[in-house]
Amino acid sequence: MPSFVAIVPARLASTRLPNKPLADLGGKPMVVRTAERALLSGASQVVVATDHADILAACREHGVQAVMTRPDHPSGTDRIAEVSVALGLADDAVVVNVQGDEPLIDPGLIASTAALVGDKVPMATAAHPIHDLQEVFNPNVVKVVLDKAGRAMYFSRATIPWHRDGFAASRDKLPAGYAPLRHIGLYAYRNDFLKAYPRLDISPLEQIEALEQLRVLWNGYPIAVHVTEAMPAPGVDTEEDLIRVRKFYS
Repeated sequence: MPSFVAIVPARLASTRLPNKPLADLGGKPMVVRTAERALLSGASQVVVATDHADILAACREHGVQAVMTRPDHPSGTDRIAEVSVALGLADDAVVVNVQGDEPLIDPGLIASTAALVGDKVPMATAAHPIHDLQEVFNPNVVKVVLDKAGRAMYFSRATIPWHRDGFAASRDKLPAGYAPLRHIGLYAYRNDFLKAYPRLDISPLEQIEALEQLRVLWNGYPIAVHVTEAMPAPGVDTEEDLIRVRKFYS
């Protein structure tokens, strides 16, 4: 498997869970647990990218490499782009963005997504089939449709593809054989593309949908998608999520 570096962006500020990256999970902060999961993926290097000295100190206390970044980055992608430059990574290096609130992320999913990045495909992500009717119609669940090569055609909060005949007959159940793909927020990049990303023109589509990855498609770059049958463990966004993850680590 090609070598790759995992970078874990972690900001201390959180609207719903204050100090979320430092939340204790079985004796270690959440961001450290996430970095440990990334290490299990076979990454050649795992680095936490943070804007706060407390996170930096917590990582170093537990032997996790961490780098301070500017506090004003508009997105995690911009933050890891700064770190890739600081690390002096080669242009053809593969960099995976592992969100800092994913302490249960599957290491195999990280590796499989990273493996899709190459000379002709500068970015990759992941998805899984949706079998739950409520999630199909939930605008907080992002969907993706693929071409025959397994590359993203479009991401949307809407129900895509729309099963015209099936939903004309009934919207109380999923049509037979219909399983839209839910996008998983895991990204891998070729490093030269990652560094160029902050300079890409902002897409009106990403502003409408509030989906950053649409900037990539709108500017004409392909995104490969690894499809897994297993639904990944959810990240930590709420107090209920935190309780669930603490039970796992206890």
